[in-house]
Amino acid sequence: MKRFFKPVEKEGSSKKPSLSQPEKEEDVSLSNENKGEPSKFMTWNANSFLLRVKKNWPEFTKLVTSFDPDVIAIQEVRMPAASSKGAPKNPGELKDDTSSSREEKQILMRALSSPPFANYRVWWSLADSKYAGTALIVKKCFQPKKIFFNLDRIASKHEPDGRVILAEFDTFRLLNTYAPNNGWKEEENSFPRRRKWDKRILEFVLQSSDKPLIWCGDLNVSHEEIDVSHPEFFSAAKQNGYVPPNKEDCGQPGFTLAERRRFGTILKEGKLIDAYRFLHKEKDMERGFSWSGNPIGKYRGKRMRIDYFIVSELLKDRITACEMHGQGIELEGFYGSDHCPVRLELSQACPNSKQDEVSM
Repeated sequence: MKRFFKPVEKEGSSKKPSLSQPEKEEDVSLSNENKGEPSKFMTWNANSFLLRVKKNWPEFTKLVTSFDPDVIAIQEVRMPAASSKGAPKNPGELKDDTSSSREEKQILMRALSSPPFANYRVWWSLADSKYAGTALIVKKCFQPKKIFFNLDRIASKHEPDGRVILAEFDTFRLLNTYAPNNGWKEEENSFPRRRKWDKRILEFVLQSSDKPLIWCGDLNVSHEEIDVSHPEFFSAAKQNGYVPPNKEDCGQPGFTLAERRRFGTILKEGKLIDAYRFLHKEKDMERGFSWSGNPIGKYRGKRMRIDYFIVSELLKDRITACEMHGQGIELEGFYGSDHCPVRLELSQACPNSKQDEVSM
């Protein structure tokens, strides 16, 4: 999520892991023998996955080793899709048609083939350039039945900018999204784009009610005042003095009344629960936010909770933990990003559980 914080470092030279050949990608339609269903999940907007591998990998690896998630959802991968002369881009593969892109791909794949990540498989949905993009990293013993890269569940189709990965498991669906920023103005890549996105998400959750849903990622919205550190500051935020004609579009992207109301509608009509808020009813100024502004400047200490685990009401009694790993205004536990990882734990489903039966 881009607001006002330190600029992204150049993805240039720094000490790189040794190189190795990446594994060949397989078909997304799977039939692997699984060992039950995933119950431990992590989501993180890495703000450039390559930079995190280069600069923050030991610390993040330690976190993954400690928590041992079954599924890791990544947003803002910021790696370009594969391409070749005269052929359309392949958003499911990392670009490797130049010496620099081959080196960057191998740096990533080398990191993901080392412990503990060697026990996982990764899927990519990428933009044409170093922008946006998502990844889904799943333990090999918990492989999904199907993977889609769009909200319409059409084989091989990817959402623009690689914003969606949808995994179908036996008893639930997992949706990893990087929601587009609302922006500041009534222009094509701002308010209208976000309205369309929210409409499509609502349609998706309503059409997917046959199976419980776990929806995670950078959703780029803070639902209530409790979800931001300084509600008055964010409500009054402007860019270059511009005031939108509709009062509900005024304020910080992610905290406008229009976005918050649409998000509330998605939760209500989709019968969905905000897992973190389900467990944490009070405001936590130390550990209650997932995004933090630049420690230098007017956004110092200004924080928002925009990274979520949203689950179907049918799963709420299985929520045992939902925590953020960052704290304070100095971005401790953010691992170089402006977002911190968020984790969710569910208790194991009973053998004769009826959670996948939806009452009509």
